[in-house]
Amino acid sequence: MKQQKNSRRSFIKSSTLAAGGVLTAPIPSDFMTPVWSNKKLKLALVGCGGRGSGAAVQALTADPDVELVAMADAFSDRLEGSLKAIQEHFDGEKDIKVKEQHRFVGFDAYKKAIDMADVVILATPPGFRPYHFEYAINNDKHVFMEKPVATDPVGIRKVLASAQLAKQKKLNVVVGLQRRYQQKYLSLLEQVQGGAIGKIRAGQVYWNDAGVWVRKREPGQTELEYQMRNWYYFNWLCGDHILEQHIHNIDVANWFIGEYPVEAQGMGGRQVRNGIDHGEIFDHHFVEFTYPGGAVISSQCRHQPGTMSRVDEVFQGTKGSITLGSGLIQDLENKTLFQYPGKWGEDPNPYQVEHDRLFASIRNGGVIADAENAAKSTLTAIMGRMATYSGKKVSWEQALNANYQLVPESMSWESTPPVLPDEEGRYAIPQPGKTTFE
Repeated sequence: MKQQKNSRRSFIKSSTLAAGGVLTAPIPSDFMTPVWSNKKLKLALVGCGGRGSGAAVQALTADPDVELVAMADAFSDRLEGSLKAIQEHFDGEKDIKVKEQHRFVGFDAYKKAIDMADVVILATPPGFRPYHFEYAINNDKHVFMEKPVATDPVGIRKVLASAQLAKQKKLNVVVGLQRRYQQKYLSLLEQVQGGAIGKIRAGQVYWNDAGVWVRKREPGQTELEYQMRNWYYFNWLCGDHILEQHIHNIDVANWFIGEYPVEAQGMGGRQVRNGIDHGEIFDHHFVEFTYPGGAVISSQCRHQPGTMSRVDEVFQGTKGSITLGSGLIQDLENKTLFQYPGKWGEDPNPYQVEHDRLFASIRNGGVIADAENAAKSTLTAIMGRMATYSGKKVSWEQALNANYQLVPESMSWESTPPVLPDEEGRYAIPQPGKTTFE
Protein backbone atom coordinates (compact mmCIF):
# COMPACT_ATOMS: atom_id res chain seq x y z
CA MET A 1 0.00 0.00 0.00
CA LYS A 2 3.01 2.31 0.39
CA GLN A 3 4.70 1.78 -2.97
CA GLN A 4 6.23 4.95 -4.33
CA LYS A 5 3.78 6.43 -6.80
CA ASN A 6 6.48 7.71 -9.16
CA SER A 7 7.65 4.15 -9.76
CA ARG A 8 4.25 2.45 -9.94
CA ARG A 9 3.87 2.58 -13.72
CA SER A 10 7.32 1.10 -14.35
CA PHE A 11 6.63 -1.55 -11.71
CA ILE A 12 3.35 -2.49 -13.42
CA LYS A 13 5.13 -2.79 -16.75
CA SER A 14 7.86 -5.09 -15.41
CA SER A 15 5.33 -7.21 -13.51
CA THR A 16 3.14 -7.65 -16.57
CA LEU A 17 6.08 -8.64 -18.76
CA ALA A 18 7.19 -11.25 -16.24
CA ALA A 19 3.70 -12.66 -15.98
CA GLY A 20 3.42 -12.76 -19.75
CA GLY A 21 6.25 -15.28 -19.93
CA VAL A 22 4.20 -17.67 -17.82
CA LEU A 23 1.13 -17.20 -19.97
CA THR A 24 2.63 -18.10 -23.34
CA ALA A 25 1.53 -21.74 -23.23
CA PRO A 26 -1.57 -22.44 -25.35
CA ILE A 27 -4.84 -22.83 -23.49
CA PRO A 28 -6.55 -26.21 -24.12
CA SER A 29 -9.78 -25.84 -26.09
CA ASP A 30 -11.87 -27.59 -23.46
CA PHE A 31 -10.94 -24.84 -21.00
CA MET A 32 -11.90 -21.96 -23.27
CA THR A 33 -14.31 -19.42 -21.81
CA PRO A 34 -15.88 -16.31 -23.31
CA VAL A 35 -13.21 -13.65 -23.94
CA TRP A 36 -13.98 -10.45 -22.01
CA SER A 37 -11.45 -8.35 -23.90
CA ASN A 38 -13.67 -5.27 -24.20
CA LYS A 39 -15.72 -5.51 -21.03
CA LYS A 40 -15.28 -3.33 -17.98
CA LEU A 41 -14.80 -5.74 -15.12
CA LYS A 42 -16.64 -4.97 -11.90
CA LEU A 43 -14.69 -5.78 -8.74
CA ALA A 44 -16.00 -6.43 -5.23
CA LEU A 45 -13.83 -6.51 -2.10
CA VAL A 46 -15.03 -8.76 0.72
CA GLY A 47 -12.88 -8.25 3.82
CA CYS A 48 -11.40 -4.77 4.17
CA GLY A 49 -8.35 -5.32 6.37
CA GLY A 50 -4.80 -4.63 5.29
CA ARG A 51 -4.48 -7.68 3.05
CA GLY A 52 -7.84 -7.06 1.42
CA SER A 53 -6.97 -3.42 0.77
CA GLY A 54 -3.62 -4.43 -0.70
CA ALA A 55 -5.24 -7.04 -2.92
CA ALA A 56 -7.75 -4.47 -4.18
CA VAL A 57 -4.90 -2.12 -5.12
CA GLN A 58 -3.15 -4.95 -6.97
CA ALA A 59 -6.35 -5.93 -8.81
CA LEU A 60 -6.98 -2.33 -9.86
CA THR A 61 -3.33 -2.08 -10.95
CA ALA A 62 -3.39 -5.31 -12.96
CA ASP A 63 -6.02 -4.19 -15.47
CA PRO A 64 -6.80 -0.64 -16.63
CA ASP A 65 -10.47 -1.42 -17.15
CA VAL A 66 -11.41 -2.70 -13.69
CA GLU A 67 -13.78 -0.76 -11.45
CA LEU A 68 -14.22 -1.26 -7.71
CA VAL A 69 -18.01 -1.22 -7.39
CA ALA A 70 -18.72 -2.76 -3.97
CA MET A 71 -17.10 -3.42 -0.60
CA ALA A 72 -18.14 -5.57 2.35
CA ASP A 73 -16.89 -6.02 5.89
CA ALA A 74 -18.24 -6.88 9.31
CA PHE A 75 -17.19 -3.42 10.54
CA SER A 76 -17.95 -0.05 8.96
CA ASP A 77 -14.77 1.60 10.29
CA ARG A 78 -12.57 -0.97 8.57
CA LEU A 79 -14.50 -0.57 5.33
CA GLU A 80 -14.23 3.21 5.33
CA GLY A 81 -10.55 3.06 6.30
CA SER A 82 -9.88 0.63 3.48
CA LEU A 83 -11.61 2.78 0.88
CA LYS A 84 -9.65 5.83 2.01
CA ALA A 85 -6.35 3.92 1.85
CA ILE A 86 -7.09 2.65 -1.67
CA GLN A 87 -8.01 6.15 -2.84
CA GLU A 88 -4.87 7.63 -1.28
CA HIS A 89 -2.71 4.99 -2.93
CA PHE A 90 -3.83 5.99 -6.42
CA ASP A 91 -3.89 9.71 -5.52
CA GLY A 92 -6.21 10.63 -8.37
CA GLU A 93 -4.43 8.50 -10.98
CA LYS A 94 -7.42 6.14 -10.94
CA ASP A 95 -10.93 7.21 -10.04
CA ILE A 96 -11.94 5.13 -7.01
CA LYS A 97 -15.54 5.77 -6.04
CA VAL A 98 -17.72 3.22 -4.28
CA LYS A 99 -21.21 4.54 -3.73
CA GLU A 100 -22.30 4.69 -0.12
CA GLN A 101 -25.21 2.33 -0.80
CA HIS A 102 -22.70 -0.19 -2.17
CA ARG A 103 -20.65 -0.31 1.04
CA PHE A 104 -22.15 -3.26 2.86
CA VAL A 105 -21.64 -4.04 6.55
CA GLY A 106 -22.48 -7.15 8.56
CA PHE A 107 -22.25 -10.92 8.38
CA ASP A 108 -24.38 -11.16 5.22
CA ALA A 109 -22.75 -8.17 3.53
CA TYR A 110 -20.60 -10.44 1.36
CA LYS A 111 -23.64 -11.63 -0.63
CA LYS A 112 -24.68 -8.10 -1.56
CA ALA A 113 -21.18 -7.17 -2.68
CA ILE A 114 -20.58 -10.38 -4.63
CA ASP A 115 -23.91 -9.99 -6.43
CA MET A 116 -22.69 -6.73 -7.98
CA ALA A 117 -19.37 -7.98 -9.35
CA ASP A 118 -17.69 -9.99 -12.09
CA VAL A 119 -14.57 -10.60 -9.98
CA VAL A 120 -14.43 -10.84 -6.19
CA ILE A 121 -11.62 -10.60 -3.66
CA LEU A 122 -12.18 -12.75 -0.56
CA ALA A 123 -9.95 -11.52 2.26
CA THR A 124 -11.91 -11.87 5.50
CA PRO A 125 -10.56 -13.98 8.37
CA PRO A 126 -10.22 -17.47 6.84
CA GLY A 127 -12.93 -19.16 8.88
CA PHE A 128 -15.53 -17.52 6.63
CA ARG A 129 -13.75 -18.37 3.38
CA PRO A 130 -15.61 -21.62 2.52
CA TYR A 131 -19.02 -19.91 2.70
CA HIS A 132 -17.92 -16.84 0.75
CA PHE A 133 -16.18 -18.94 -1.91
CA GLU A 134 -19.19 -21.22 -2.28
CA TYR A 135 -21.50 -18.24 -2.79
CA ALA A 136 -19.17 -16.64 -5.34
CA ILE A 137 -18.81 -19.78 -7.43
CA ASN A 138 -22.53 -20.60 -7.24
CA ASN A 139 -23.11 -17.14 -8.68
CA ASP A 140 -20.55 -17.45 -11.50
CA LYS A 141 -17.85 -15.07 -10.23
CA HIS A 142 -14.12 -15.16 -10.87
CA VAL A 143 -12.26 -15.19 -7.56
CA PHE A 144 -9.08 -14.10 -5.89
CA MET A 145 -9.04 -15.44 -2.33
CA GLU A 146 -6.44 -15.27 0.36
CA LYS A 147 -4.93 -18.26 2.08
CA PRO A 148 -5.74 -20.33 4.07
CA VAL A 149 -9.08 -21.28 2.58
CA ALA A 150 -10.70 -22.83 5.70
CA THR A 151 -10.05 -23.49 9.38
CA ASP A 152 -11.71 -26.91 9.79
CA PRO A 153 -12.23 -30.15 7.82
CA VAL A 154 -15.90 -29.38 7.11
CA GLY A 155 -14.79 -26.13 5.47
CA ILE A 156 -12.13 -27.96 3.47
CA ARG A 157 -14.71 -30.32 2.00
CA LYS A 158 -16.90 -27.36 1.10
CA VAL A 159 -14.01 -25.64 -0.70
CA LEU A 160 -13.09 -28.82 -2.59
CA ALA A 161 -16.68 -29.13 -3.82
CA SER A 162 -16.74 -25.48 -4.91
CA ALA A 163 -13.36 -25.91 -6.61
CA GLN A 164 -14.77 -28.68 -8.80
CA LEU A 165 -17.79 -26.57 -9.66
CA ALA A 166 -15.50 -23.65 -10.58
CA LYS A 167 -13.67 -25.89 -13.04
CA GLN A 168 -16.95 -27.04 -14.58
CA LYS A 169 -18.05 -23.43 -14.97
CA LYS A 170 -14.61 -22.43 -16.33
CA LEU A 171 -14.18 -19.76 -13.69
CA ASN A 172 -10.75 -18.44 -12.72
CA VAL A 173 -9.68 -18.91 -9.10
CA VAL A 174 -6.34 -17.57 -7.85
CA VAL A 175 -5.28 -18.14 -4.23
CA GLY A 176 -2.79 -15.99 -2.34
CA LEU A 177 -0.04 -18.60 -2.02
CA GLN A 178 2.14 -16.14 -3.87
CA ARG A 179 5.32 -18.22 -3.85
CA ARG A 180 3.74 -20.19 -6.71
CA TYR A 181 3.81 -16.95 -8.71
CA GLN A 182 7.31 -15.90 -7.62
CA GLN A 183 10.02 -15.96 -10.26
CA LYS A 184 12.71 -17.34 -7.93
CA TYR A 185 10.58 -20.24 -6.74
CA LEU A 186 9.54 -21.10 -10.29
CA SER A 187 13.16 -21.07 -11.44
CA LEU A 188 14.29 -23.26 -8.54
CA LEU A 189 11.40 -25.67 -9.06
CA GLU A 190 12.53 -26.09 -12.67
CA GLN A 191 15.98 -27.06 -11.40
CA VAL A 192 14.53 -29.59 -8.96
CA GLN A 193 12.20 -31.09 -11.55
CA GLY A 194 15.19 -31.36 -13.88
CA GLY A 195 16.92 -33.62 -11.34
CA ALA A 196 19.40 -31.16 -9.81
CA ILE A 197 19.11 -32.65 -6.30
CA GLY A 198 17.61 -36.03 -7.20
CA LYS A 199 14.55 -37.27 -5.34
CA ILE A 200 13.65 -35.24 -2.27
CA ARG A 201 14.00 -37.40 0.83
CA ALA A 202 13.85 -34.85 3.65
CA GLY A 203 13.41 -31.17 4.35
CA GLN A 204 12.84 -28.40 6.85
CA VAL A 205 10.32 -25.59 6.51
CA TYR A 206 10.22 -22.60 8.85
CA TRP A 207 8.10 -19.64 9.88
CA ASN A 208 9.78 -18.51 13.09
CA ASP A 209 9.43 -14.89 14.19
CA ALA A 210 8.29 -12.64 17.03
CA GLY A 211 4.59 -12.84 16.19
CA VAL A 212 1.91 -10.45 14.98
CA TRP A 213 -0.47 -7.77 16.24
CA VAL A 214 -2.74 -8.10 19.27
CA ARG A 215 -6.01 -6.17 19.64
CA LYS A 216 -7.00 -5.81 23.25
CA ARG A 217 -10.56 -5.96 24.49
CA GLU A 218 -12.19 -2.52 24.43
CA PRO A 219 -14.85 -1.27 26.84
CA GLY A 220 -18.36 -1.93 25.58
CA GLN A 221 -17.41 -4.66 23.12
CA THR A 222 -19.53 -7.76 22.98
CA GLU A 223 -17.68 -11.08 23.18
CA LEU A 224 -18.31 -11.66 19.47
CA GLU A 225 -17.01 -8.24 18.43
CA TYR A 226 -13.89 -8.71 20.56
CA GLN A 227 -13.12 -12.06 18.94
CA MET A 228 -13.79 -10.68 15.47
CA ARG A 229 -11.47 -7.73 16.09
CA ASN A 230 -8.77 -9.94 17.65
CA TRP A 231 -9.42 -12.74 15.16
CA TYR A 232 -5.84 -14.04 14.88
CA TYR A 233 -6.07 -15.69 18.31
CA PHE A 234 -9.25 -17.75 17.80
CA ASN A 235 -9.22 -21.00 15.88
CA TRP A 236 -12.68 -20.69 14.37
CA LEU A 237 -11.55 -17.46 12.70
CA CYS A 238 -7.80 -17.98 12.15
CA GLY A 239 -6.93 -21.65 12.57
CA ASP A 240 -3.73 -20.89 14.54
CA HIS A 241 -0.53 -19.52 13.03
CA ILE A 242 0.53 -22.95 11.71
CA LEU A 243 -2.35 -22.43 9.32
CA GLU A 244 -2.56 -18.68 8.81
CA GLN A 245 1.15 -18.05 8.15
CA HIS A 246 3.07 -21.31 8.04
CA ILE A 247 0.82 -22.63 5.26
CA HIS A 248 3.12 -20.78 2.84
CA ASN A 249 6.10 -22.98 3.73
CA ILE A 250 4.02 -26.16 4.03
CA ASP A 251 2.58 -25.48 0.58
CA VAL A 252 6.08 -25.14 -0.86
CA ALA A 253 6.96 -28.58 0.54
CA ASN A 254 3.87 -30.11 -1.08
CA TRP A 255 4.62 -28.30 -4.34
CA PHE A 256 8.30 -29.27 -4.62
CA ILE A 257 7.72 -32.88 -3.54
CA GLY A 258 4.68 -33.16 -5.79
CA GLU A 259 2.60 -34.98 -3.16
CA TYR A 260 0.51 -34.38 -0.07
CA PRO A 261 1.51 -36.06 3.21
CA VAL A 262 -0.13 -39.26 4.38
CA GLU A 263 0.36 -38.58 8.09
CA ALA A 264 1.64 -36.11 10.65
CA GLN A 265 2.88 -36.21 14.24
CA GLY A 266 4.20 -33.39 16.33
CA MET A 267 4.22 -31.26 19.45
CA GLY A 268 3.48 -27.70 20.45
CA GLY A 269 2.25 -25.38 23.16
CA ARG A 270 2.27 -21.82 24.49
CA GLN A 271 5.01 -20.66 26.80
CA VAL A 272 5.58 -17.01 25.91
CA ARG A 273 2.49 -15.74 24.14
CA ASN A 274 -0.02 -16.73 26.80
CA GLY A 275 -1.63 -13.45 27.85
CA ILE A 276 -5.31 -12.81 28.33
CA ASP A 277 -5.61 -11.38 24.78
CA HIS A 278 -3.84 -14.35 23.17
CA GLY A 279 -7.03 -16.36 22.88
CA GLU A 280 -6.63 -20.11 22.52
CA ILE A 281 -3.81 -20.68 20.03
CA PHE A 282 -0.29 -22.06 20.55
CA ASP A 283 2.87 -19.99 20.20
CA HIS A 284 4.95 -22.85 18.73
CA HIS A 285 4.40 -25.99 16.65
CA PHE A 286 6.76 -28.70 15.41
CA VAL A 287 5.43 -31.32 12.99
CA GLU A 288 6.88 -34.21 11.01
CA PHE A 289 4.96 -34.75 7.78
CA THR A 290 5.49 -38.09 6.04
CA TYR A 291 4.80 -38.28 2.29
CA PRO A 292 3.75 -41.27 0.14
CA GLY A 293 7.17 -41.46 -1.52
CA GLY A 294 8.93 -41.65 1.84
CA ALA A 295 10.07 -38.03 2.26
CA VAL A 296 9.82 -36.60 5.78
CA ILE A 297 9.47 -32.84 6.20
CA SER A 298 10.16 -31.19 9.55
CA SER A 299 7.86 -28.20 9.93
CA GLN A 300 8.36 -25.56 12.59
CA CYS A 301 6.67 -22.28 13.34
CA ARG A 302 7.10 -20.05 16.37
CA HIS A 303 5.76 -16.71 17.62
CA GLN A 304 8.18 -15.85 20.43
CA PRO A 305 10.00 -12.50 20.69
CA GLY A 306 13.76 -12.67 21.23
CA THR A 307 14.20 -16.02 19.48
CA MET A 308 15.80 -16.98 16.16
CA SER A 309 13.80 -15.69 13.21
CA ARG A 310 13.68 -17.66 9.98
CA VAL A 311 11.15 -17.97 7.17
CA ASP A 312 12.52 -20.46 4.65
CA GLU A 313 12.37 -23.89 3.04
CA VAL A 314 15.27 -26.38 2.71
CA PHE A 315 15.16 -29.79 1.02
CA GLN A 316 17.66 -32.65 0.85
CA GLY A 317 17.64 -35.00 -2.12
CA THR A 318 19.54 -38.09 -3.24
CA LYS A 319 21.99 -35.91 -5.20
CA GLY A 320 22.14 -32.68 -3.22
CA SER A 321 20.23 -29.99 -1.38
CA ILE A 322 18.39 -26.75 -2.03
CA THR A 323 17.79 -23.69 0.15
CA LEU A 324 14.93 -21.66 -1.25
CA GLY A 325 15.59 -18.47 0.71
CA SER A 326 19.14 -18.04 -0.65
CA GLY A 327 18.36 -19.69 -3.98
CA LEU A 328 21.29 -22.08 -3.54
CA ILE A 329 21.58 -25.65 -4.85
CA GLN A 330 24.52 -27.79 -3.71
CA ASP A 331 25.68 -31.33 -4.34
CA LEU A 332 26.37 -33.89 -1.61
CA GLU A 333 29.84 -32.40 -1.08
CA ASN A 334 28.41 -28.89 -0.64
CA LYS A 335 29.67 -27.77 -4.02
CA THR A 336 27.50 -25.09 -5.60
CA LEU A 337 25.53 -26.40 -8.57
CA PHE A 338 23.22 -23.44 -9.06
CA GLN A 339 22.75 -20.00 -7.54
CA TYR A 340 19.62 -18.07 -8.40
CA PRO A 341 20.89 -14.84 -10.00
CA GLY A 342 18.09 -12.51 -8.94
CA LYS A 343 18.57 -10.11 -6.04
CA TRP A 344 16.04 -9.06 -3.41
CA GLY A 345 13.64 -6.50 -4.83
CA GLU A 346 14.65 -7.01 -8.47
CA ASP A 347 12.11 -9.67 -9.40
CA PRO A 348 8.45 -8.78 -10.06
CA ASN A 349 6.33 -8.59 -6.92
CA PRO A 350 4.54 -11.97 -6.75
CA TYR A 351 1.56 -10.37 -4.98
CA GLN A 352 1.10 -8.26 -8.10
CA VAL A 353 1.83 -11.09 -10.52
CA GLU A 354 -1.05 -13.11 -9.02
CA HIS A 355 -3.50 -10.43 -10.10
CA ASP A 356 -1.77 -9.79 -13.43
CA ARG A 357 -2.25 -13.44 -14.32
CA LEU A 358 -5.81 -13.58 -13.01
CA PHE A 359 -7.04 -10.68 -15.11
CA ALA A 360 -5.03 -11.70 -18.17
CA SER A 361 -6.64 -15.15 -17.94
CA ILE A 362 -10.13 -13.66 -17.63
CA ARG A 363 -9.50 -11.39 -20.61
CA ASN A 364 -8.07 -14.19 -22.78
CA GLY A 365 -10.59 -16.91 -21.99
CA GLY A 366 -8.22 -18.98 -19.85
CA VAL A 367 -8.83 -20.83 -16.62
CA ILE A 368 -6.63 -20.77 -13.52
CA ALA A 369 -7.67 -23.35 -10.93
CA ASP A 370 -5.77 -22.82 -7.66
CA ALA A 371 -8.54 -23.76 -5.23
CA GLU A 372 -8.08 -27.54 -5.04
CA ASN A 373 -4.37 -27.34 -4.30
CA ALA A 374 -4.95 -24.53 -1.81
CA ALA A 375 -7.56 -26.62 -0.01
CA LYS A 376 -5.19 -29.59 0.21
CA SER A 377 -2.31 -27.47 1.51
CA THR A 378 -4.71 -25.90 4.00
CA LEU A 379 -5.72 -29.41 5.06
CA THR A 380 -2.04 -30.30 5.47
CA ALA A 381 -1.66 -27.46 7.99
CA ILE A 382 -4.90 -28.46 9.74
CA MET A 383 -3.58 -32.02 10.00
CA GLY A 384 -0.42 -30.62 11.60
CA ARG A 385 -2.49 -28.60 14.06
CA MET A 386 -4.52 -31.68 14.96
CA ALA A 387 -1.25 -33.54 15.63
CA THR A 388 0.24 -30.82 17.85
CA TYR A 389 -2.98 -30.24 19.77
CA SER A 390 -3.60 -33.93 20.43
CA GLY A 391 -0.04 -35.25 20.62
CA LYS A 392 -1.16 -38.15 18.45
CA LYS A 393 -0.39 -39.32 14.93
CA VAL A 394 -2.99 -38.03 12.46
CA SER A 395 -3.54 -39.48 8.99
CA TRP A 396 -4.59 -37.58 5.87
CA GLU A 397 -7.85 -39.52 5.70
CA GLN A 398 -8.57 -38.84 9.35
CA ALA A 399 -8.07 -35.12 8.85
CA LEU A 400 -10.06 -34.96 5.62
CA ASN A 401 -13.03 -36.91 6.97
CA ALA A 402 -13.17 -35.43 10.49
CA ASN A 403 -16.60 -34.05 11.34
CA TYR A 404 -15.56 -31.35 13.76
CA GLN A 405 -16.68 -27.92 12.65
CA LEU A 406 -15.37 -24.68 14.13
CA VAL A 407 -17.41 -22.17 12.15
CA PRO A 408 -21.23 -22.01 12.37
CA GLU A 409 -23.22 -22.21 9.13
CA SER A 410 -24.69 -18.74 9.73
CA MET A 411 -24.03 -15.92 12.14
CA SER A 412 -25.38 -12.53 13.21
CA TRP A 413 -24.31 -10.00 15.81
CA GLU A 414 -26.69 -11.75 18.19
CA SER A 415 -24.87 -15.08 17.79
CA THR A 416 -22.89 -16.64 20.62
CA PRO A 417 -19.25 -17.17 19.61
CA PRO A 418 -18.13 -20.80 19.23
CA VAL A 419 -15.76 -20.40 22.21
CA LEU A 420 -16.28 -18.44 25.42
CA PRO A 421 -13.92 -17.29 28.19
CA ASP A 422 -14.01 -18.40 31.79
CA GLU A 423 -14.62 -16.05 34.72
CA GLU A 424 -11.05 -14.74 34.46
CA GLY A 425 -11.43 -14.00 30.74
CA ARG A 426 -9.29 -16.91 29.60
CA TYR A 427 -10.08 -19.56 27.02
CA ALA A 428 -9.58 -23.33 27.12
CA ILE A 429 -6.21 -24.28 25.62
CA PRO A 430 -5.69 -27.58 23.73
CA GLN A 431 -3.83 -30.13 25.84
CA PRO A 432 -1.75 -32.86 24.15
CA GLY A 433 -2.81 -36.26 25.44
CA LYS A 434 -6.30 -35.00 26.29
CA THR A 435 -7.51 -33.06 23.25
CA THR A 436 -9.22 -35.30 20.68
CA PHE A 437 -10.85 -34.87 17.28
CA GLU A 438 -13.75 -36.67 15.62
